Amino acid sequence: MSRATEEINRRMLRARDAMDRAYAQPLDVPALARIAHVSQAHFARTFRATFGETPHRYLQRRRVERAMFLLRESDRSVTEICFDVGFGSPGTFSRTFRDIVGRSPRAYRKEAAAIDVPTCFTMTWMRPSA
Repeated sequence: MSRATEEINRRMLRARDAMDRAYAQPLDVPALARIAHVSQAHFARTFRATFGETPHRYLQRRRVERAMFLLRESDRSVTEICFDVGFGSPGTFSRTFRDIVGRSPRAYRKEAAAIDVPTCFTMTWMRPSA
């Protein structure tokens, strides 16, 4: 692997780590490109080539993963969880959750409550696909 490839991978990882840490914050491509020290177009193209999904989709998936945990482990309302993980509206949250997980947040919560296995198994088994 060339030095240039290693450097661009490091930059993409820096941006992905920022998304993992600040998933609930309003992050957009310009902000992430600044973190990676590349242009917006180059960032979007390279992120997708490196990780197999767009930055927006990655961020949505991370937010949904966190929402899945909160739905399983807390009794907070779906609307509260929606805003806590960074979505701007319950409608967008429900649609995105359904697209990624395959069922609504309420249905997911009801099914997850019926499962009584250790959290580590639940997280692995129920992790949404990319």
